[in-house]
Amino acid sequence: MQTADSERTPKRPRCDGSPRTQPNTPSAAVQGSPGPELPSNHKSWSPQQVCDFLKHHGFSDPGLLDRIREKEITGSSLPCLDESHLDNLGISSSWERQKLLNSIQQLNPTHAGSWKVINDPVHGHIERHPLLIRIIDTPQFQRLRYIKQLGGTYYVFPGASHNRFEHSLGVGHLAGCLAHALHERQPELQISERDMLCVQIAGLCHDLGHGPFSHMFDGRFIPRARQGLKWKHEQGSVDMFEHLVNPNGLRAVMEQYGHIPEEDICFIKELITGPPESSTKNSLPYKGRPIEKSFFYEIVANKENGIDVDKWGYFARDCHHLGIQNNFDHKCYIKFARVCKGDDDMLHICTRDKEVGNLYDMFHTCNCLDRRAYQHKVGNIIDTMITDAFLKADPYIEILGAEGKKYHVSTAIDDMEAYSKVTDNIFLEILYSTDPKLDAARGLLKNIERRCLYKFVGTRADVNAKIKKEDYTSLPEQVAEAKPDGMFLAELKTEDLIVEVINMDYGMEDKNPVDHVYFYCKSDSNKAILINKSQVSQLLPERFEEQLIRVYCKKLDKESFSAAQQHFVKWCSDNNFSKPQDGDGVAPLITQLKKDWKFQNSAQSPAPQKQLFKDV
Repeated sequence: MQTADSERTPKRPRCDGSPRTQPNTPSAAVQGSPGPELPSNHKSWSPQQVCDFLKHHGFSDPGLLDRIREKEITGSSLPCLDESHLDNLGISSSWERQKLLNSIQQLNPTHAGSWKVINDPVHGHIERHPLLIRIIDTPQFQRLRYIKQLGGTYYVFPGASHNRFEHSLGVGHLAGCLAHALHERQPELQISERDMLCVQIAGLCHDLGHGPFSHMFDGRFIPRARQGLKWKHEQGSVDMFEHLVNPNGLRAVMEQYGHIPEEDICFIKELITGPPESSTKNSLPYKGRPIEKSFFYEIVANKENGIDVDKWGYFARDCHHLGIQNNFDHKCYIKFARVCKGDDDMLHICTRDKEVGNLYDMFHTCNCLDRRAYQHKVGNIIDTMITDAFLKADPYIEILGAEGKKYHVSTAIDDMEAYSKVTDNIFLEILYSTDPKLDAARGLLKNIERRCLYKFVGTRADVNAKIKKEDYTSLPEQVAEAKPDGMFLAELKTEDLIVEVINMDYGMEDKNPVDHVYFYCKSDSNKAILINKSQVSQLLPERFEEQLIRVYCKKLDKESFSAAQQHFVKWCSDNNFSKPQDGDGVAPLITQLKKDWKFQNSAQSPAPQKQLFKDV
């Protein structure tokens, strides 16, 4: 990470909504001692000594000083003052507020000169608050340097070498951009510096719980290694955040920067995980912030419609590294973002009605990334082979956790001390091991490096005949048993086949997520409205979900692969599924027997145009 101390000079707000940190250069008065007769430790100051401190820094308003005494504000509570406290003290001028906050800030010597600037190839130069730097410079966060953002996709797209580390930096930055834009645009929301910093911390730490090769770990490995356990990386992120805060003494550091750890740590965790599944509509299932600030929960992990800074971050970075065009402009969304009350009487982040097309572009980009990269047929099978290798090696790999207890890769999620040591490096440990117990796992990983992969047999896409999740495990057996009649083929067993079910959607299964987005009009920027798809365009998708079935063969010989192709086409025929794309090429004898398939091509081909004029 390339960093440099930033010069703290007053700057105008950026036009792209990026938060500008406030001037940090102390004035001549502030650079001196707290006051001629004040103890050096400000935490011991009485309300009268606080008044003396403020007088020394140019605050001579008798009314302000009287309110300081009435509210018994002591030196220990000075760092905790935020925007709401300043309202109660009667400080309305933004210049006076910033002057007071700067004066208080200088009481902590760790504040001065500790802002950093990070040069990000996607977002440019971004400034980081010293508390964020303290979080970044911990072993728990640095662990993300060793976890590939796109897992096995790196073996397909050579540019996809980026890691969770830089993605998390970007999401923290975007979270600050959106929060700061709302703060500047709508002062009545009373968004404090403390609120904005919590949102940035949540964006920064939202992926702490990812395991080796990212979604391969919680999406493939854990479900097979610990069947029945409902564990997702979001839960791991919350647990790892606790493990980051406590051993590194960050509660005390948070207090120095005006935070209340009990409230704010709870708030940050809620921002990461989103609402619990048991929560009901029209009620706030959170404790970290009151209902007046419910819109904060739509910034990092938006469960209402999926529009959040996490998605913007991986769109921008993944497209940059994959070489795929990103059609969504998050800066435009931030520019028009406002908070309005929806028809459920809750506050929501809204955008201008004219941005509805931009949002459809966003979800279309998501679907394109799914098809072209995230669910790439070769990338997925590499993830599957790595999973198989990890499962074979799991009983023989021991990881030291808290109190000297030993864990395996699959059980390390139960102990954050052990889990903090689990990264993509497990792949290399197996690959370079000489332990004979790891021979089977090592063989699979060597096959990946030699490109001896499980063979892709075929795929089919259907929107009508959807296979239920409880039936997934029986699919390999069904394909193995679908042997064509009268054909001499190599023998296939259930364990020779892999059947992968991929549900492609816009993030809300068969629902249109834009139907759940609130907008506002130029004529009334405080009224939230919904926009129906028919009001936008007739060229938008009619369906928002489909299911892909992919079959792979573990046997690499030509005869077994050919047999697997015949079995797959026969299985599709027996179940009245749509014809596989290459069905006529790999199994013409089977496709000719299926009457419905004979007319698929003709039904899909354009009808001949009617002649409008007679030939002369």
